[in-house]
Amino acid sequence: MMTDEHNHFIETWGTMGVLWGINRSMARIHAYIMLSEEPVDLETVSEELNISRGNASMSLKELRNWGVIHRVHISGDRRDFYVAEPDIWKMLFSIARVRKEREFNPALEALRSLLANAGLARGSGVYTRMNDLEKSCSKFDRIMMKALGNEKRSRMMLDLLAVYKD
Repeated sequence: MMTDEHNHFIETWGTMGVLWGINRSMARIHAYIMLSEEPVDLETVSEELNISRGNASMSLKELRNWGVIHRVHISGDRRDFYVAEPDIWKMLFSIARVRKEREFNPALEALRSLLANAGLARGSGVYTRMNDLEKSCSKFDRIMMKALGNEKRSRMMLDLLAVYKD
C-alpha cells in the first residue's frame, strides 16, 4: 500500500533524477520499484504512477540499461517483471558510471578539441583559463577512472573519504 511518505519519496526521487540527466518519469519508476517488495510488471507501473504504457516501457528499458533494475520472470506468467538492484552501492556506482560516460567524457573531449582546434592565442586569458580547466578536469577524470574502474575499490575509496574530517 502506498503511503504519503511513499508518494513523497517517489516524487522527490523523480525531481532528483532530472539532475542525473534522466527524465522525471524514469526516476519515479525507479523509486516505485525500489519501494516494491515484490517484482512489478509494466501494467502495474503504468497504473500506479499514472503514466502511459509506452513511457513506462521505454523507461523500464532505459533503467535496465543503467543497471539499476533487473527484469525477472515469474513461473507461469508470460509478463516481464522488474526488481530494483538490491545492492545500493552497485546501483549508485552504475549511475555514476553512466553519467561520466554520457556527460563528463563528451564535455572533456569538447574542451580538448577547443584547445587544439579553436585557434586560441597561447598566453591569452581565455587560453589560460581553458587550459587550466582542461588540466583540472583531466585530473578529475583520472580520479573518476580509478573510482569507477572497479566497484570494490570505489567502495573502499568512499569509505576512506567518509572518515576524513577537516
